[in-house]
Amino acid sequence: MSSSTPDSDLVTKAALMAQSDFVEAFVVDLNGVLRGKWLQPDKAKSLFGPGIAMPRSVFLLDIWGNDVMDGGIAQDTGDPDGLCVAVPHTITRMGWSEGNVVQALLTMREADGSYFNLDPRGVLANVLARYAAVGLTPALGVELEFYLVEAGKHGGLRIAPRGADESNWRGWQVDAVGLSEIREYEPILREMMATAKVQGIALETLISENGPGQFEVTLKYSTDALRIADSATLFKRTIKEVSRKHGLLATFMAKPYGDCAGSGMHVHLSVLDKNGNNIFAGTPERGSDLLYHAVGGIIHAMPDTMVLLAPHENSYRRFAPGVHAPTYGDWGHDNRMAALRVITADPVASRVEHRVAGADCNPYLSFAALLGSALIGLETKADPGPESIGLTRSADAPPLPIAWSTAVERFARSPTIRQIFGPEFQRLYTACKNQEISEMRKRISDVEYDAYLKNA
Repeated sequence: MSSSTPDSDLVTKAALMAQSDFVEAFVVDLNGVLRGKWLQPDKAKSLFGPGIAMPRSVFLLDIWGNDVMDGGIAQDTGDPDGLCVAVPHTITRMGWSEGNVVQALLTMREADGSYFNLDPRGVLANVLARYAAVGLTPALGVELEFYLVEAGKHGGLRIAPRGADESNWRGWQVDAVGLSEIREYEPILREMMATAKVQGIALETLISENGPGQFEVTLKYSTDALRIADSATLFKRTIKEVSRKHGLLATFMAKPYGDCAGSGMHVHLSVLDKNGNNIFAGTPERGSDLLYHAVGGIIHAMPDTMVLLAPHENSYRRFAPGVHAPTYGDWGHDNRMAALRVITADPVASRVEHRVAGADCNPYLSFAALLGSALIGLETKADPGPESIGLTRSADAPPLPIAWSTAVERFARSPTIRQIFGPEFQRLYTACKNQEISEMRKRISDVEYDAYLKNA
């Protein structure tokens, strides 16, 4: 629970829980999956006191919800509990639910008040504390893409856009930035925006994107990076639940259709000093030296942080030469083909747009990777190297690992990852991803049978 939350707000939130039918309380695991329980109002009072008990191993589950056996947290230690307290601003009505149901995002704390080292929210909070220690405050804005689909209804397809028929035509049309596409989904999108507002999720824009039934929302720029990570996480939950209510499925899967646009999460970053001035500000043609040092830090770390930006096997289907998902760690002024787009036209609003992460990432961990590497760049005065111009990439740009196992290997042996996240987090996250890779290798796809069963 934040010590900066006014007592009057805590009283209001406590009353909201007390008057509810029940409280849905949850943490966010390493994969960004929400894990939790339903609490009766009487029990929920503990969320503002000592907290409620949850197994520490709840943070270290694979994407299917299995214990990560090589982590040594579940069976090896007897699977002890930790205590979880509420993040006050997340205590809100769940507008999509029947009755009066309230949600509460939780965070796990140690006895001394510090964060449990596998709590992704705590991981980001620790990175932000390093900025505060040197008198800096990062500001973030987020663009998040998703698809609305009908699941399992069309000619044997697992998913298809709403209205697609068995000929695979109706419903597959693309209407990028088209208002008619928004109108087609208006009841869902209106409820999504209204429900987000009730939760304090500040959305700025909504557009249709480059895939059938694909949309993008922009979360309002904020100097509270922890809260915008909360908002990104809760928005994903919100649109999934609202869509389910309307008979559709919202997916943040990075590449749900092999031949359609993937879904990314672009993050805009600037950094403010103690007086609230943007330290990246320079001229309309070029930012300050500090901006390029931050860019250098992000680029040098990007191959090692890749698995946090693209955490799943499907994540790597987004990356191919000549598309908007970069395959090299490069940068360029107002260049959407580069991994980092530097924007300086309005000097006061100078910022870096990070364009690599998929919509399927854990926002807390991807923000921690971005901010941690940028701070290293500022501290070491890192050189970003030459910029890329359009599709002409800088020869110095490091190639990104665009195979899942390679990205995990880079993460596992990286000194930069140890510096940002600590060796224990590095070990346990690696164990989680290796378990998922091992399971995926056991699964034989239909295309493999089609290609090899008779012909190999």
